[in-house]
Amino acid sequence: MLYLQLFYTFFKIGLFGFGGGYAMLSMIQGEVVTRYDWLTPQEFTDIVAISQMTPGPIGINAATYVGFTATNSVWGSVVCTLAVVLPSFILMLTISRFFLKYQKHPVVEAVFSGLRPAVVGLLASAALVLMTVDNFGSPTRDTYSFVISVIIFGVAFVGTRKYRVNPILMIVACGVAGLLLY
Repeated sequence: MLYLQLFYTFFKIGLFGFGGGYAMLSMIQGEVVTRYDWLTPQEFTDIVAISQMTPGPIGINAATYVGFTATNSVWGSVVCTLAVVLPSFILMLTISRFFLKYQKHPVVEAVFSGLRPAVVGLLASAALVLMTVDNFGSPTRDTYSFVISVIIFGVAFVGTRKYRVNPILMIVACGVAGLLLY
C-alpha cells in the first residue's frame, strides 16, 4: 500500500511540477512532510541538501532519497524515481510530435505565456519553503546559530549572484564555514 501511495504521490508531483526540480520542492514537502508524515522537516531539509550536492536533477534526486527513507528499501527509491519521471517522459513524447508543427499558434503561445509566471511562483515558493527554523535556527532560542546562518546565506547569495562564484566552490566554502563556525 505504501508503494502505491508513493507512486501516486510522485506521479502527481511529476505531472504538475512545472519549472523543474526546484519548483517541485514545495510540492514534495507538502506531500511527504505535511500530508503523509513520511519525513520530518529536518529529514526533508537534509534530503534537499543531499539532492543539491549529488549529480542530476534535484527533483529526481529528492524523489529517490524520499523513496528510500520512507520505505527503508531500494524499491522505494525505484518506485518514486520512476513515478516522478514517467509523466514528463509521456508528455514529452506526446507534445514533441505536435509542438514543432504548432509552436507559433496563438493558443500555444498563450499557454506558454501563462506558464512562465507560474514557474517563477513555484521557484519562489521553493525558496520560501527552505527558509525555516530547521535551516536558519531561531533568533530567540539560538541567536548565534541564527546570525551565522543568515550571514552564510547572505555571502552565498551575493557571491553567486553578484560575483558569479562557481556554485560548487560556494557549496564547499559554505560547508567549511559551517563546520568551523558551528
